[in-house]
Amino acid sequence: MEDIVIKGSHKDYFIPSVNFNSQTGICELGGESFLEDTVEFYNPIISWLTEFTENVKKPLAFIIKLTYFNTSTSRCILDILNVLKDYEEAGGEVVINWHYDENDIDMEEDIEDYMIDTGLDINLIAFSNGTE
Repeated sequence: MEDIVIKGSHKDYFIPSVNFNSQTGICELGGESFLEDTVEFYNPIISWLTEFTENVKKPLAFIIKLTYFNTSTSRCILDILNVLKDYEEAGGEVVINWHYDENDIDMEEDIEDYMIDTGLDINLIAFSNGTE
């Protein structure tokens, strides 16, 4: 299974960094996500996670370090978390760590809403002044 590595950028749109490693099971998503075609960007990521959970079946650590995401990204994140929830319910080992600025109350509320919507335990890791 191929890894996914995408270098984030801030040109016309904000593209998040993605580093999904099939050997370690560590999947990182960070930066900002404000894309022209969000679904087109996230579909391969969701497909990768689905393939990993169905075929590789190793413990999976999902690390989110998004400082901003738009509404269409929010839906894709929910889709990702639902794949992880399905994997967990099928006996897979999943750890989700979401790093966020402690002053970003909206982000904290979004994370809590994801926990309610999916039933997943998400570790909230607050940082201040740009440090973790």
